[in-house]
Amino acid sequence: MVSKKTKPIILISNDDGIESKGIRTLTKEIRKFAEVIVVAPNTQQSAVGHAVTMSNPIRATKNLIDRNFYGYAVEGTPADSVKLAVMILFKEKKIDLLISGINQGANTAINVIYSGTVSAATEGTILGIPSIAVSLTSYTYDNFSVAAKFTSKIAKVILKKGLPKGTLLNINVPAVEKEKIKGVAATKQGKSYWADDYVLRLDPSKRKYYWLTGGMKKLDKTIEFDQKAIDENYISVTPIHYDLTDYTAYEEIKKWNLKF
Repeated sequence: MVSKKTKPIILISNDDGIESKGIRTLTKEIRKFAEVIVVAPNTQQSAVGHAVTMSNPIRATKNLIDRNFYGYAVEGTPADSVKLAVMILFKEKKIDLLISGINQGANTAINVIYSGTVSAATEGTILGIPSIAVSLTSYTYDNFSVAAKFTSKIAKVILKKGLPKGTLLNINVPAVEKEKIKGVAATKQGKSYWADDYVLRLDPSKRKYYWLTGGMKKLDKTIEFDQKAIDENYISVTPIHYDLTDYTAYEEIKKWNLKF
């Protein structure tokens, strides 16, 4: 619980980079009620998953807006940014909540495992901080206001109620105007997936290279799943745990009486 006498301290990170419009819009909204710390990658880090930097130095540079300190730009991954913020840059502060976003592009279904946005929130959860990941479900629509306002609302709820240990919330907001949002759906991670395809191309020197493309294979039929919920213009809120154990298989394997 956060004391009513002080503002909550909220760490904001992302995977689109500290200069992205999504993180700037979110920061402006959250600063209306909280002390905000911004530590994010200095460049685009989409689809890096939960990678951390081990063999190269990590630099954190102060980022300024109109000559005023805005946050730290990290030469590393989203997980690097969160680790550095909590363990080094702001270790003297008690962070009440971590928000990763607002990402541009959906993070739903099986594709969540690739997401740098979700991984930043996962790292916060591992470090014992209630965490949420927020995505706007379009790479071209860039009105982040609806997503920012909803994030502000749910952040206030989490500051009061908390989250179960080890659980983060993965939030996807449809890329439509506020009037077209049908509501909010508590959802499960769906079974839809991105079907990869590689297109062969030639550079100006006639050398071959490959460009990853493809399309979403939508397998989920009801709005109890994240991808279907956003397709129907519901804001999707999915609780995710970093424990990847399949407990049904675990019980089965124990019966195998494995020996060495």
